[in-house]
Amino acid sequence: MDWDRVDRRHMLALLAGGATASGAYLFSGSPEPATTDSLGDEESRRLAEAHAPTLYYGVHEQWPATDPREYESERDGNTVVDGFDALDGYSADARETEYPHPTVFYNAVDYPDSPLVCVQFWVYSTFDQFSTNFHWHDWEVLHVFVDRSGADTSPRTESSTADGTDQSTSTETGEPVLFVASAHSRKVPNNEHLDPDVERASIISEVGSHSSTLGVNARPTTFQRTAVDGLAPDISNDPVAVISGEASLPLAYGLPRDEGLTLPYAVPEYEGKRLPMHDRLPNVRPEDLIPDELTVDTYDALASPPKSIPKREGEIAFVPDVQAEAAVDADARYELVEIEAIRHIDDFTGPQLSFSFTVPEFVEDAVSGHITTVGVPWDQPRFQNPETDISDPQHRAALADRYEPIEAGGDVSRILGAVREATGADEAPGKNGVSLLAPSIETVALLKSEPEAVPSFSGVITLENPEKGDHQLTVNGAGMAPYSEHLTHEGGTTRAGVEGAIPMSANEDAVKVRGETAEGTALASVALDDDFAGTVYDGRPPSDDSRFGIYAHRDGAYTAEIRDEAGGRGALRVNPTPDDETIDLSGIETGKVALTEFLLQFLVETRLQVAAIRDDENIDSVPTGQNIDEGTVAEVVAAAEENAGGLVDGVDDAVADLLGEENEDDNGNGNGNLGGGVAGIVRAVDAAVLVAVGTRAAARDGRGDDADRRLETLRTRLSNVDDAVEGEGMPGKLAGFVTGRTERIRPRIDAAIEAELDAES
Repeated sequence: MDWDRVDRRHMLALLAGGATASGAYLFSGSPEPATTDSLGDEESRRLAEAHAPTLYYGVHEQWPATDPREYESERDGNTVVDGFDALDGYSADARETEYPHPTVFYNAVDYPDSPLVCVQFWVYSTFDQFSTNFHWHDWEVLHVFVDRSGADTSPRTESSTADGTDQSTSTETGEPVLFVASAHSRKVPNNEHLDPDVERASIISEVGSHSSTLGVNARPTTFQRTAVDGLAPDISNDPVAVISGEASLPLAYGLPRDEGLTLPYAVPEYEGKRLPMHDRLPNVRPEDLIPDELTVDTYDALASPPKSIPKREGEIAFVPDVQAEAAVDADARYELVEIEAIRHIDDFTGPQLSFSFTVPEFVEDAVSGHITTVGVPWDQPRFQNPETDISDPQHRAALADRYEPIEAGGDVSRILGAVREATGADEAPGKNGVSLLAPSIETVALLKSEPEAVPSFSGVITLENPEKGDHQLTVNGAGMAPYSEHLTHEGGTTRAGVEGAIPMSANEDAVKVRGETAEGTALASVALDDDFAGTVYDGRPPSDDSRFGIYAHRDGAYTAEIRDEAGGRGALRVNPTPDDETIDLSGIETGKVALTEFLLQFLVETRLQVAAIRDDENIDSVPTGQNIDEGTVAEVVAAAEENAGGLVDGVDDAVADLLGEENEDDNGNGNGNLGGGVAGIVRAVDAAVLVAVGTRAAARDGRGDDADRRLETLRTRLSNVDDAVEGEGMPGKLAGFVTGRTERIRPRIDAAIEAELDAES
C-alpha cells in the first residue's frame, strides 16, 4: 500500500475497532498499582464538596459539562448512550436553554493504611472536536490527592480557592497535596501541581477538546506555564530541556491557544458527509460545531500556516451548586453527583468518524481509541488507581516518599522534540541560507507503529510511553510540509530531529529533496546541513534501502550527507531555485572518490557566487548545487587557472586533463600574494579549486596517499580563504557567507581523509 497517499478518510474506512486512550503512564522500574478501596458515601460527599472545581470554558465552546443520562437508551438489553442521540439531543436542548443539564460526577478512592485519598471529578461532554482527533462523547478528569493526616474541625478564616471565593469551611477533609488534570490522552503529559496553595482548583477547559489545565494562582481564568507578571505558575511539572543545550520547559500539555500559538481545528465527517448533513442528526446545524473561523478544511492545500485563527476568548464559569452563596460570578451552576448514579450505563457508542483533510504520511490506525469513543470511566485503570494518571516522575516520587502505598518507579519513557519553523536567513546573501525560529502554529505528531495522533504545545512534541524499538515519526501542521524520520527508542528520553529540533517549512517555501543511491549502496541515514542554520535534518528518512524523500526550505543552501550501511559517507550540494518543487538526486555514491567530487563541486559553487558578488551581479543567477555540471566545472577551473595558477603547484596535469588541454610546464610554486579585498578572496578560492581538481584526480586514479596529502593541502588553502576574508572593509554578508562555506567544507575534508578508496578505483 502507498502509505504516502493514504488520507484519514480512506484509512479509517480500512480499519475498525479501537481501544480507549486510558492506559497508565509507564515508568522505568514498572511500579505496581497501589492497593485502593472505596470511601463511604458520606465521606466521599464531604471530599467532593470541599474540593469541587470551578470550570472555565471559552466563548466558542459548544459542549460544556452535561449529564449523559439525558441521552441514554436501551439497546439489546444494554443501557447505552449513542453518539448520534447525545449530539443531536444536546444540540436541540441547547436551543432551549443556554447550558443544558450541567453536571459533574465524583468518585473517591482510599489508599488504606495511609492518610492519602483521592477524589476524582469526571466531566462528560457529548462531543469532542479538535485538531488531531474528534469523537463522540468525551470524558475528562481532575484528580485531587488529599492528605487527611492533619484534618481537624477548626474553621478556615482565609480565602483558599483559586477563584478567590471565601471558603470558611472546616479542614476536616484534609489538605490537597497534588492536582492532576487530564490532557488529551496518555500520550501527552498531564497538567499537574504539587502542594498547591489552594484547596479548590479551577479547571480551564480547552475549546472543543475539553483537555483540562489548572488555574491555581491569582488569575484562575488564564494559564501560566511559568511565573509571569507576578503570578505563580499554574503547574509544577518538571522542566525538561527539549532541545539539547537550550532552555528547559515545564513538560505539561498546558493550554496552547492561551499561550500565543495558533491551533486550527478540523471538521468532522461521517460516511463522506459533514456531520450537520447527516440524516441521523436533524437538530445539528453547522453553527452547532466549532465556528468556521477556528477551523481549516485542509492541511496540505494551505500555502502557509493560517494567521487569522483567533486565540482563546472569554471565561464562562461553571460553579458547583454547593457554592450557591459563593461570590464568584457564575454563568452556570453544575450539580455534583456521585458517579455511582451512572454506572448502570453499559457503553458510550458511536461509529468511527473521519477527517476532512489529508495529512501526508499520517495513518490513523484502529488502536487510536480517541478517534472512536471513550468508553466508560470505571473501566479505565486510573478510575481505581488514580496514581497511574500521574505523568510527572518527580510528582509520583514525592507522593511515594510520603505515602507507603505509592511506588515511585523511575524515569518516564518518551520521544521528545520541538518544532522550529524555517525561514530565509536575513544574514545570507540572496537565497543561500535559512534561520530556524519558534513556530507560529501548533502541529500534530504520529508514530506509525503506535498510531495515535497527539498535538504539540508551545511547539513541543512529546509522545509518552512508546514501545522500545524502531518507530516512524511524522509531524505535520496546517500549511506546513510534513517532517518524517525513522528512529530507535531504547527507553528513557529519545530526542527526535536534530538533538530535539524538528525543522519544518511552510508549504509554499518547501521543496522535496528526493535521492536514490547508486546500485549496491544501501542507505543508512541522511543529514541535511544548511550553510547558516547548520544541520536541519539528521536521521533515517522514510525510505526503502536506496531511496529517500525529505522536505527542506527553498531558501537554504545545503550539503546532503549520505551514510551507507557499511559506514561509508558521501555528500552532495543541494541549492534549490525559486522554481524548484522537487530536486532529484540520483546515483548517490559513498567513499573517497565521491567525497572529493563533492569538494570540487562545492568550491566551484562558492567561486561562482563570490565572483558574482565581486562583479555586483545577482548571486542567485549563477549555477549552484545540483545544477553544476562538468561543463560548469571546466569553465570555473579554466578561470581559476588563469587567476591563481601561479599559486598552486603539482596540479597542472590534473587541470589539463579536466580541460582537455596539453600540459605545459608547471609554473606554480605554491607561493604568491593573494591580494586584498574581494579580488583576494576570489583568488584564494581559485587556489582551493585547483587543489581540489588535483585531489579528485588522485582519488580517481586510485592514489589514496596522494589524495590524502592533497586534502591536507586543501585544508591549508581554506585557511588562506579565511585570512583573506578578515581584511578591512569586507562586506559583512560576504564575510559571513565565505566563512560559513569553509566551516561546512572542513568536516567533509576530514571525512574524505578517513574514507576508504573505492575498490574499483
